[in-house]
Amino acid sequence: MATYQKFTFLLVFLFFVKFASAQVEKAPPRSEGEGPYPQLIIRGVTLINGNCAPPIGPVDIVVEDNRIVKIKNVGYPGVPIDPEKRPELVEGGHELNCEGMYLMPGFVDMHGHIGGKAQGADAEYVFKLWMGHGITTVRDPACGNGLDWVLEQKSLSSENKITAPSIEAYTVFGQGADPYPRNADEARQWVRDNANKGANGIKFFGAAPEIMAAALDENKKLGLRSACHHAQMSVAEWNVLHSARAGLTTMEHWYGLPEALFNDRTVQDYPTDYNYLNEQNRFEEAGKLWRQAAAPYSEHWNKVMQELLDLDFTLDPTFNIYEANRDFQRARRAEWHDEYTMPSLWRFYAPSRISHGSYWLNWGTEQEVAWKENYRLWMTFVNEYNNRGGRVTAGSDSGFIYQLYGFAYIRELELLREAGLHPLEVIRSATLNGAEALGLADQIGTVEVGKLADFVIVEENPLSNLKVLYGTGAIKVNENNEAVRVGGVKYTVKDGIVYDAKKLLADVREMVRLAKGEEEYEIKQPGMD
Repeated sequence: MATYQKFTFLLVFLFFVKFASAQVEKAPPRSEGEGPYPQLIIRGVTLINGNCAPPIGPVDIVVEDNRIVKIKNVGYPGVPIDPEKRPELVEGGHELNCEGMYLMPGFVDMHGHIGGKAQGADAEYVFKLWMGHGITTVRDPACGNGLDWVLEQKSLSSENKITAPSIEAYTVFGQGADPYPRNADEARQWVRDNANKGANGIKFFGAAPEIMAAALDENKKLGLRSACHHAQMSVAEWNVLHSARAGLTTMEHWYGLPEALFNDRTVQDYPTDYNYLNEQNRFEEAGKLWRQAAAPYSEHWNKVMQELLDLDFTLDPTFNIYEANRDFQRARRAEWHDEYTMPSLWRFYAPSRISHGSYWLNWGTEQEVAWKENYRLWMTFVNEYNNRGGRVTAGSDSGFIYQLYGFAYIRELELLREAGLHPLEVIRSATLNGAEALGLADQIGTVEVGKLADFVIVEENPLSNLKVLYGTGAIKVNENNEAVRVGGVKYTVKDGIVYDAKKLLADVREMVRLAKGEEEYEIKQPGMD
């Protein structure tokens, strides 16, 4: 095997060793949720749609089985609703009184690994954290538990036999191949076999140019989607522009984009003692990469952006997964860890030379300052891409680097807002843009007649404060000068089934409580055991 293919095989091997070295426990049969009903009417809600339309309400939304059949304005804000103007409830139908609440399309997490054995995060734990935060569709960008395992969970979710989001399965390129694809013909055959097995797409880390070109071309011919984390081991010869030209539909994180923006070098400025398998090396130097790219709004910067726009390319930045790099203390002290993070997951996060994403071997002020500048430049590109009509989506990549399933997704929405997107644009990234990127915009992503009944319902206005979407809610001082918690998703509706989102999160808290009790475990900060 050529050296290049050996390196690419190593990346895939390390993914399965570090991310999901064994399958996690599958989700149990569903015991939550009410419905679907022959008719469901959601009454009096204010609609925040995924198409950037301003809020409108009160409206009644009528669902039959799992399809939206009517959206009716039923009055005016601050005026009692006339019952005579409302859609009629049929026999066997169900009403959900949501007056004063806000409804959005179900959220799409474009980068959601379904747990990990090393993290001790099984499917029920992960699924309930996602559903408890309004996430009704997830793209698994790797199928780290094995394609067959993911497809089984996908099927059970589609039949609503388990409590879980809808799943899109993207297999890591080369997964299961023996040998790993060594040329264009073998790459094309693997892609065809992957499609025949039922995968929705492919997740790449990089490969030799002729292999990448062939695999992407074949995948595109089959009508499937693709994603790529342009790993440093391959990016010098194949960056984001190469992938987009070859047919890649979505880039993950930001690797490969600064390299496409180089105009005075062809390779990252690696120290001479750099070692990719030393993750402090890897991530410390990654924090200096955007400064090596073309300056914002320069000729080359604009040229690269325009070509990606012309190719209808999707950016899935996953800002949240690297946020600990710019504020390690904040990430590890997030308030939800105490009640929602499993002991095994907390141990996995701890500084380690072995666990992926636990690279805090000597992380300090200099690294954080560099990453803050990295974010500024990265966010500038993403915001301008959005402003020029490009598609930006919301993905979390949870289970690593102190980012917890569900909670990390809401943090991603906050970071998109920090990047400069209007709150309505943030909701679009979380809904319609994700649906478009997955090729599902005819089914989900907006609240429209004919689409599936996937909704997020919350008692507070998320446009005013995205923090009300966290399972722990937002802090507010009431008229008695008392600090209270408000928000948290009230209902998650998936396939017309109404889930009590707070009850799902209570289930998670109980899982964590029992796990801690079995071990007599108490969360402690690194180095303070």
